[in-house]
Amino acid sequence: MASKAVKTVAKAATEYQYPWQEKLVKYRDELAKGVWGYWELGAWKPLGISARRRARIRKEVLLAEQDWPYDPARKEMRTKRKGHKVDRIAAEKRANTAELMKKMPQMLLDYKKRRWEKKMKDEESKK
Repeated sequence: MASKAVKTVAKAATEYQYPWQEKLVKYRDELAKGVWGYWELGAWKPLGISARRRARIRKEVLLAEQDWPYDPARKEMRTKRKGHKVDRIAAEKRANTAELMKKMPQMLLDYKKRRWEKKMKDEESKK
């Protein structure tokens, strides 16, 4: 008789292991207000449920493979590069200089042509 009672108690305990659904219904309004708290009439109000209890309910829901819609949206990751800006800029400048040096002969010819045209124009205007 005692072993039968122990089995029924154990069975009831295993079936009622995670009462997260009742907790979720109870704290749904409070969880929807935010993670840390919220502003109300210009004053900051902390949540009515502690962070420890909130985390425990969240863990139980996720262990039951259900959705947890109360987490805040994740921010975009930082795109800032590591290292010194000077080193990065110097490498970019060297690459740009190498590219410009390839164009240098044509640039010199264009410059000489412009100077020659200006010289001719000045001589014509003097006459």
